[in-house]
Order: sequence, then structure tokens, then C-alpha cells
Amino acid sequence: MSQSLAKVLVHIVYSTKGRRPWLKDEEIRRQLNAYKATILRDNVDSPALIIGGVEDHIHALCLLSRKFAIKDVIEEAKTETTKWLKKQGPQYRDFHWQAGYGIFSVSESNSEEVKRYIANQVEHHKQMSFQDEFRALCQRHGIEIDERYVWD
Repeated sequence: MSQSLAKVLVHIVYSTKGRRPWLKDEEIRRQLNAYKATILRDNVDSPALIIGGVEDHIHALCLLSRKFAIKDVIEEAKTETTKWLKKQGPQYRDFHWQAGYGIFSVSESNSEEVKRYIANQVEHHKQMSFQDEFRALCQRHGIEIDERYVWD
């Protein structure tokens, strides 16, 4: 075959450093998500289908590029959104994302369910903490975590 084709859907999740509630302002969150979508599309060829989250973490469902390594996609998204957020006012000058992240494969047949899940983050987190959510995501995907190292 002379043509290379790929469609790899991934659900990316990471929090603010120490899960601090930096993203309380809904308008800042909306703008940050829009900026992140631009970075994912333009810088690392991994267009987002949806981005959402709450004050202490972010979710994105995107089409992973076949041209970039996962770590490079995440690093670019985190680095550029950190720079952008720090320019939004002095209250954000100490902002940082956590060092780690979670990335989970999503089958085409489950993509609509994941989109709804990401769209309903505000309601979802009225009942569940980020830590419990992340534990459940890892368990669902068969990933064992070491609690000593997963939270920063």
C-alpha cells in the first residue's frame, strides 16, 4: 500500500499542579480550551474533537497524529497553554500543569460516549473528585497506578 492511513482517537487527561483550582473562571477555561484546540491542530497535527474540564484539570478527545509521538503532543499542548495562561493576568503567573498525564485509547464506537463525558465535566465533578475520576479511568483501561507518584 502506498498510502499511509490512520485514525487513532485518544482521551487525554491531566491536572493543574497540585490540583490547584486555577481554572475557576469559566470564560478563561473556554478561551484556554479554544487555544489548546488550535495548538493541537496546528502545532502537532492532532485535532481535538472536544476539550473540557473543570477548575483543576482538563480532558481532550483528539485524533492523534501519526507524525508526532504522544509525549510531544502532550508537551506542546501543556507548554503552549501554560505560556498563554500566564499572559492572561498576574493571578496566573505561578500556574503550572502537573508533570504527568493520562492518555487512553478510544474506539470509534465509544467516541460519542466520551464526547458526552467530557462535555458534562462540570456536572460530573459535583459528585466525584479528580483523583477518583482518574483512578476509575485507569482501572477501566487496565492501568495500575502507584499513588505515591501519580499525584503532583
